[in-house]
Amino acid sequence: MKISVVVPTYRRPSLLHQCLKALVNQHFDNNHYELIIVSDGPDNDSRQVVNNWKEQSPLSIAFITLPSKNGPAAARNRGWQVSGGSLIAFTDDDCIPDSGWLAALWTEYNNEDEIAFTGRVIVPINNMPTDFEKNTQGLETAAFVTANCACSKKALEKVKGFDEAFRLAWREDSDLQFKLLENNIPIRTISEAVVIHPVRQAPWGVSIKEQKKGMFNALLYRKYPALYRQKIQKRPAWNYYAIILLFLTMIINLPAENIMIVLAAGIGWLALMFAFIRKRLCDTSHSFNHVAEMIVTSLVIPFLSVFWQIYGACKYRVLLF
Repeated sequence: MKISVVVPTYRRPSLLHQCLKALVNQHFDNNHYELIIVSDGPDNDSRQVVNNWKEQSPLSIAFITLPSKNGPAAARNRGWQVSGGSLIAFTDDDCIPDSGWLAALWTEYNNEDEIAFTGRVIVPINNMPTDFEKNTQGLETAAFVTANCACSKKALEKVKGFDEAFRLAWREDSDLQFKLLENNIPIRTISEAVVIHPVRQAPWGVSIKEQKKGMFNALLYRKYPALYRQKIQKRPAWNYYAIILLFLTMIINLPAENIMIVLAAGIGWLALMFAFIRKRLCDTSHSFNHVAEMIVTSLVIPFLSVFWQIYGACKYRVLLF
């Protein structure tokens, strides 16, 4: 067994079906790679999808279920720990690997004990995408993402895999990248190893729910403050703090009828909010529905973002960043 492909999943059977369709049709010897699908909790629909493909394909395809939901990091760890390949490739259930994906990875692998690879992610979007689609497109320029990466098994053993404290799909890939860098394990880019990452359907106001992931920024910052500043965020999002401060100043001074303070704070708040909304609408859809979504969610995001940052800072005992 040369390559083990690990795919975390949870209750997205239609997406998993498309991913497996691409994985079983790789231009790579069926005897030299295996698929390990790990469900992040009980999931009978996904199990049935995997069973259907096992009946159709000569590939070795395993389905593992975690006893409870612990996040994709835990699912990936379970997958690579039971794998038989010397090279472990990772992708996600909402991705569609190119037919030459595994071949490109294996061509660059020279049986090094400790090595990691990152491939190219393509996110197909319209000329005028939504804000969610535009944010997803950021995967194309990310340095290291689990949608398309691979590590030698010995490298994963050395860094002890993914940190399962990252219980949502956020920053667990950067954490692995930083562990590899700190352990002087090379990360090579393979542009020929391509994975397509379609943008899945997202409900109206999805950006509000996404703010919860921000608490894991604090965990990553606590573990690697220098690398975080270098590769993730050079400086804190002070505009959010300014928006909140101006809004509270305006509200607190309303009962006291401090008109000048209320007016000044109100103008400052409106100016920062206008700039924030304008930035989110830049190069994105200007449909009525999308513009309304950007206005409504932008009013809430600074408060939620700062709340989850403070929550993460308290939870992981790190100074605000």
